[in-house]
Amino acid sequence: MKKAIILFITTLVFAAVLAGCGKSESDNAGDKKTLVMATSADYAPFEYIESDKSDEIIGFDVDLAKALAGKLGYEIEVKDMDFGGLIQSLKSGQADFVLAGMTPTEKRKKNVDFSDIYYTAQHMVISKKDSNIAAVEDLEGKTVGVQLGSIQEGKADEINKTVSIKVENRNRIPELIQELKAGRFDAIIIEDTVAKGYLEKEADLTNFTMSDDPEEAGSAIAFPKDSELTEKFNQELKKMKENGELQELIVKWFGGEN
Repeated sequence: MKKAIILFITTLVFAAVLAGCGKSESDNAGDKKTLVMATSADYAPFEYIESDKSDEIIGFDVDLAKALAGKLGYEIEVKDMDFGGLIQSLKSGQADFVLAGMTPTEKRKKNVDFSDIYYTAQHMVISKKDSNIAAVEDLEGKTVGVQLGSIQEGKADEINKTVSIKVENRNRIPELIQELKAGRFDAIIIEDTVAKGYLEKEADLTNFTMSDDPEEAGSAIAFPKDSELTEKFNQELKKMKENGELQELIVKWFGGEN
């Protein structure tokens, strides 16, 4: 009798183990799927690291990603990389989406899909106050720095068609600022919302804003071609625009309306 009971219990335990092995992590209560967000954490207030406080990547884009993904039942893992490698990270499967203040240009649309625009900003030319650079025409014969792979790199190439300039690129925004301060660049071109933080800290810098092609203005979320996430994120982004949640994030990170 004892042997029969032991055999019965053993059979139940074995069956339970087999049943447990057949479950995935997402089947367990409370577990969430994780999406990888690729970004370039040198672009305050969109994404950056306050190194004196922690090594966590924070910013407007990070908060937006957490909000959108959370509404869809996902958690996110943020990966930092050079801006020029973000598109490739989607094509190679290293990331599920890119949130990095990226402009959905026609060239980029050939390789990835984009969400609707979530924020609009302008290009800003920054130079030293004694440079006498106050308009695009004043860049004639100057060395202009831009971030590698950025929309500003394309803007500099566009300027070079009518005003002769020498264009140089760097991987990170802080590198551009340092090169400008060191005198190796006469001017740099970055986004106005990003420039704001540097201009507040650097009293010897000045700036002017450039007009932009309205068809290539604004930031959007990038996804691999034909990703099912594109439409899902768009639906939640629309809701955030309508209920005021997106505006709350804009006020939090930029201090005003967009």
